[in-house]
Amino acid sequence: MYKSAESVGKLVSQLSRLPGIGRKTAGRLAFHILKISDEEARELAASIIDVKEKVGNCSICFNISESDPCALCTDDKRDKSIICVVEEASDIIALGKAEDFNPLFHVLGGKLSPLDGIGPDDLYIKELLSRLDDSISEVVVATNPDVEGEATAIYLNKLIKPFGVKVTRIARGLPVGGDLEYADGVTITRALQGRQEL
Repeated sequence: MYKSAESVGKLVSQLSRLPGIGRKTAGRLAFHILKISDEEARELAASIIDVKEKVGNCSICFNISESDPCALCTDDKRDKSIICVVEEASDIIALGKAEDFNPLFHVLGGKLSPLDGIGPDDLYIKELLSRLDDSISEVVVATNPDVEGEATAIYLNKLIKPFGVKVTRIARGLPVGGDLEYADGVTITRALQGRQEL
């Protein structure tokens, strides 16, 4: 079957809109998709549609999930006295590499970035504060160690302290400017073990 260059161009354009995918990589992916079987292409398309239709956010922690509340919020093995605050759901996967750290989580949905027009009302900060009751003894702020992540941590500390809850920040085991999702398990474990009160 003949595949028009216009269709390939549209696919390259759509793929290049994905984070971390430039035009060159998008082109390679598009030509790879052309080479796979029709069945594999349909499976790929169905998986994308499936994710969009079935996956949403947990109404408690805002993690991605097919159920509400999510499996982490309903897990009896979690330490329900600690909430670990992360920027994105992918950071939970990274922190899952750490041994002996099983807190509840809270996904902010980003970080404060005034230059990008992201303020406190654009994040799930009010929802985090509503979770702070007598059962919570510590909030671990695990935002990325970049300028915006640090600013978000400082802002959260100011909001949480009046609740009488200990606020800690993950230690410097992670490179400045790095992302949690790319860190290895040992680095994550050391960063969590060395966390300090803000």
